[in-house]
Amino acid sequence: MQTTILTTPSARATDSLILLLDDNGNIPERVFSKEEGAFIKKELKAERKTIIINQYDRLVIVFQPDYKKDSTRLREACRKAGDSFLGNINKHKLNRIVIQDLAGNAETTLAVAEGLALGNYQFLKYRKDRKKEENPLREIAIKSKSVKEKHTEELQHIVDAVYKARTLVNEPQSWLTATQLASEFVKLGKEAKFKVQVLGKSRIKALKMGGLLAVNKGSIAPPTFTIMEYKPRNAKNKKPFVIIGKGVTYDTGGLSLKPTPNSMDYMKSDMAGSAAVACAMYAIAKSKLPVHVIALVPSTDNRPGGDAYTPGDVITMMSGHTVEVLNTDAEGRLILADALHFAKKYKPELVMDFATLTGAAAMAVGSYGIVSMGTAGEAMRGKLRDSGNAVYERLAEFPYWDEYDDLIRSDIADMKNIGGPVAGAITAGKFLQRYTDYPWMHFDIAGPSFVHSPSSYRGKNGTGVGVRLLYEFFKSM
Repeated sequence: MQTTILTTPSARATDSLILLLDDNGNIPERVFSKEEGAFIKKELKAERKTIIINQYDRLVIVFQPDYKKDSTRLREACRKAGDSFLGNINKHKLNRIVIQDLAGNAETTLAVAEGLALGNYQFLKYRKDRKKEENPLREIAIKSKSVKEKHTEELQHIVDAVYKARTLVNEPQSWLTATQLASEFVKLGKEAKFKVQVLGKSRIKALKMGGLLAVNKGSIAPPTFTIMEYKPRNAKNKKPFVIIGKGVTYDTGGLSLKPTPNSMDYMKSDMAGSAAVACAMYAIAKSKLPVHVIALVPSTDNRPGGDAYTPGDVITMMSGHTVEVLNTDAEGRLILADALHFAKKYKPELVMDFATLTGAAAMAVGSYGIVSMGTAGEAMRGKLRDSGNAVYERLAEFPYWDEYDDLIRSDIADMKNIGGPVAGAITAGKFLQRYTDYPWMHFDIAGPSFVHSPSSYRGKNGTGVGVRLLYEFFKSM
């Protein structure tokens, strides 16, 4: 199901409306009866920001944003307001809603539309009565002097990309194998016009990607390594940006088996990092941003079957480093390490990896932010923080002191794949750093990538986190 966002020169008399008021609370009197107008003014005076008027043949939602908030918090409040309106909109079986901007404020208007559209997402593929359960809302029209067609087209690309990312995360592993995931990336590339190359197991062996091959040993399904590239002629950057996503389509923990309740049972979402980078590529290419970006996704499932790798094994990575495996549930860093080493061939401007890597990150910040760390300069980290704040996918940057390196020293190999009971998110990042020789940032999205209860416009289950952050960052470049 797609939610279409567009501009409109005028609203039809039968259109249901969301009226975005200015700071003075001026309302268009021709829309309301005298009694309705008096009621709205009374409610606004009582500092109620949302007033719903049922005119029987249509619904009118009056909303006055709190313009005293800073721009970041104001936009987020508008997104949440848009989502909150959906209950009434879908209850009244409205197929179309018109947002009328009476304040001449493009940012708040687009934020309300974004919240509406993102909140309207549903994953009903496996529901028998999905046609009956579908939300009626299909079209969000914007009437505004400040919002142009190019703005709604861009927002449409972003919303579509988030929908696609959420759907990939919500798909069960019984369908979304590593091979199927790669096929979905090929479809994204065809639709958005970026190049996609999928490497199979034989090519992965030839490249000696020891981390990816080790994790895959317990699976009956082959691994894949997907390379996506978008390089427009007008790209502003001479050296490419590389984004890497963890593509573990299901994680049992391997022989270090996870407990099932609230752990293994949701591990279909362990490929959320791969969904984020691939769907960000989709939005970037659809919007024709002038930036050269390459996305890499190593993918497999992690199971305890067959010839599964074991705690105590020593594996040789693509880089030539040796790793003592002390926990097969610390598998994401092994497959990412091969991808980070592979990225060296591009001589990148910056590499960013996105992964549901550690429970420690989720415990530290919950679903409210993304744990980040890395070696990029302060100016680049500042741009990433600003981008995260703009879309409210906020970054919690962890310390990266040298002392944490001591925690992943091995007695018999170059390093071990876990660092002990403390600073788990940081030692995972320290492990990854060993495979980089370029500016790099690591984003642990374990907390916000999959939520178990409704979270405003982020919905429930797969959230698509990372897509909007990446798009905003590349747009700002």
